[in-house]
Amino acid sequence: MPPLPFLRLDHVQLAMPSGQEGAARAFYGDLLGMRELVKPEALQPRGNCWFASGEVQLHLGVEADFRPAKKAHPALRCAGYEALLRRLSEAGFEPQSD
Repeated sequence: MPPLPFLRLDHVQLAMPSGQEGAARAFYGDLLGMRELVKPEALQPRGNCWFASGEVQLHLGVEADFRPAKKAHPALRCAGYEALLRRLSEAGFEPQSD
């Protein structure tokens, strides 16, 4: 069997509604502390947001006919999990752990 060609996941693309870049920046940037990446110039007019934390990248792409996924989700491992849960709760989110 030949060696597997994949070394790691490069990024996850998530969909978001048009006009929600500010909300994405507030959540992923301000609340979760991810840094926003500069997108390639050719993609900038599309209204997307890209974020990173270490080697983890999330790309949020605008979809005109956006419908939230019922089960699809990124699963991120983090340091300071309890502090993150508190920060999310204080910001009005109700994190669920299982």
